[in-house]
Amino acid sequence: MTSPHFQFGEGDAVRNTFPLKFKEHNFSAFCYNTIGCKVFYAGMYMTRDDDNEKSPPPPPELLKNMRAGHLAIDNFPPPAIVTWRSLDGVAHEAKVDIGAIFKDRRILHHAPEQEIPAETAALDGANIILLVIDRTISVYMKTTIYLKKPRDPSNPLSNTSHEMTLAYTHTY
Repeated sequence: MTSPHFQFGEGDAVRNTFPLKFKEHNFSAFCYNTIGCKVFYAGMYMTRDDDNEKSPPPPPELLKNMRAGHLAIDNFPPPAIVTWRSLDGVAHEAKVDIGAIFKDRRILHHAPEQEIPAETAALDGANIILLVIDRTISVYMKTTIYLKKPRDPSNPLSNTSHEMTLAYTHTY
């Protein structure tokens, strides 16, 4: 497999400026161990449980399987409004300001700069995931970073780093 900057025609690649930044983001919200959880962001409900609906416990390998389903949201709409009851029945309401959390618009990752090609066609961008689990709200960024060479020399398809990075958490 060729490196990402060869997957497109000449001139399609852009030179990276470090730190990597994003101009828009993808977003999803998920609720676990909550009652009546609702998350309103970017003018729509990202999740909207019935008032007495109990969400399931988090599945195994929760973060590994998360995806951001609402695509290409302009940076940044007003804060997400989250309302829910924790499993003990206590009502909670929070405003989570995604714009403040990511005010510098940096792609969060752990790949060393020297491992990232100077020119690359694209990153998957900023995939922002808001999780509500009982009394805790957490915001993660999920990214795919293309690398100059495979991490596993025997696997040419290992030239990416898939990461989920915690950006914010608060327990109520």
